[in-house]
Amino acid sequence: LNAVAGGGSFLLFPAMLGTGILPIQANATTAAALWPGQLTSVAAYRDDIRRNLRLALPMGLAGLLGGAAGAVVLLSTPQMTFMHLVPWLLLVAASIFAVSGPVSRWLERRKGSAGSAAHPPRRLPVFLFTIVVCFYIGYFGAGAGFLLITLLSLFGFQDIHEINALKVVSTTLANGIAFVIFTVNGQVVWRYCLLAMVTCAIGGYTSVRFARMVPQQVLRGLVVFIGLSMAAWFFWRNP
Repeated sequence: LNAVAGGGSFLLFPAMLGTGILPIQANATTAAALWPGQLTSVAAYRDDIRRNLRLALPMGLAGLLGGAAGAVVLLSTPQMTFMHLVPWLLLVAASIFAVSGPVSRWLERRKGSAGSAAHPPRRLPVFLFTIVVCFYIGYFGAGAGFLLITLLSLFGFQDIHEINALKVVSTTLANGIAFVIFTVNGQVVWRYCLLAMVTCAIGGYTSVRFARMVPQQVLRGLVVFIGLSMAAWFFWRNP
């Protein structure tokens, strides 16, 4: 889920909270566990990244800047404040996925009407908006994959493999720098993290082929259902 659409946090974050660790530690441990899966997705998209290196480099830099800022802000947030934000963050992320279908169809129509008159993407606005999305990745991150897909489509990127490759570069570096910051600050609970890291790495690599076989409506529907269910659970737990 995480490599294809950014929805892995919907499953792993509640599981980490279920172990009894503190909310910010659960979020940091989730980010650490999901990162190897994103790293192996970079390997799977390496040919597309190599063909678009001039775009991948600024997208990667945006990921580093935004992810670092989001991680620092998260570590400055009190535990109880973050816990009360969790259901709202999950609800927002699930809502992003819920509108992903209609927005994707609108983007396809937009591309079709643009035809050969499409203009080359403007790299500076893409870079700045990517920093904003990657700030969210460093802070929480669920649903950020679709935000990046939408952002790149709106700015004129049309090849889905190019879009996914650039998305993976940004999210991997944003989560990677957050991973480093969380580790240095002692927020990652390694006894729960290591097994999840191995299984997420396997899932992240195999998902590239899997994503081509499963209908996108099924994937989106599953992610929305999981996200809304988790949001409802945390609203119930945190009245």
